[in-house]
Amino acid sequence: MSIRLGINPLTWTNDDLPSLGADTPLEVCLSEGRQAGFAGFELGNKFPRTPDALSQVLDAHDLALVSGWYSSRLLERSVEEELEALNNHLQLLKACGATVMVYCEVSRCVHGDQATPVSRRPVMNDADWARLTTGLDAVAKEMASQGVEMAYHHHMGTVIESEADVDRLMASTQHVKLLLDAGHLTYAGGDPVAVARKHGNRITHVHCKDIRMALMDNAINRDKSFLDAVLDGVFTVPGDGGVDFTSLFTELKRQGYGQHDDRWLVVEAEQDPAVANPLTYATLGHDNLARLAREAGLIRI
Repeated sequence: MSIRLGINPLTWTNDDLPSLGADTPLEVCLSEGRQAGFAGFELGNKFPRTPDALSQVLDAHDLALVSGWYSSRLLERSVEEELEALNNHLQLLKACGATVMVYCEVSRCVHGDQATPVSRRPVMNDADWARLTTGLDAVAKEMASQGVEMAYHHHMGTVIESEADVDRLMASTQHVKLLLDAGHLTYAGGDPVAVARKHGNRITHVHCKDIRMALMDNAINRDKSFLDAVLDGVFTVPGDGGVDFTSLFTELKRQGYGQHDDRWLVVEAEQDPAVANPLTYATLGHDNLARLAREAGLIRI
């Protein structure tokens, strides 16, 4: 098995709410992430976007490129327009050794709007579903032909958020792979273990985001926006919340996750870095993630 442990820079600096960690240099993110024990990083808004520059900054810290988020708008533009829009990102990932793209449809999304409750997230009709899934399959097929899999990220505040949404997405596509995010799925009322059981052969990437359950319940009860829930501290690193990662990792092992090259478990737990010290939580996240995955037999380190 070849699973490696990675982290997203949201621990230090937030793309959806740039005021969080705005003054933190990329050098600090990378050096502290490596110090915490991680082998790779996903991209954020402070990373260089040319292959040579990106490889140089990662190599300086002995880090690999895990992946990078892409905001799709297939409900608003054609497949051809989407492929043109994502090409630079695709080529960057390819050139720097990443084999998956974190991919999310953001048309009509509300997760980046602090004034809009996440309960007002967009819901698709049948025509929307047909258009989106046809488009996703076409884009995913082209990406795969270039050596990068689409890892579709179900996400709070977007058109594909719930377990039912994930089920319909998987049933309606052939080439689309799944990014399983334990925190987002739990927040949306879903069961990460059940999704891993149903769609394990399609899971190509895993975000290990934990949930502080009382804060999640409060955010839902008070009809808060996604960003306000983040500021309240709803998310945390694995082992510091209520998500059952032991059962999830046991199921992922049973499904064969990790028996392929270049699989990752990624800590993605956005918090306010002024409240949750990034190095402290990165270290806690790495150590808990390594322990939980090892106890489940998913990794051997």
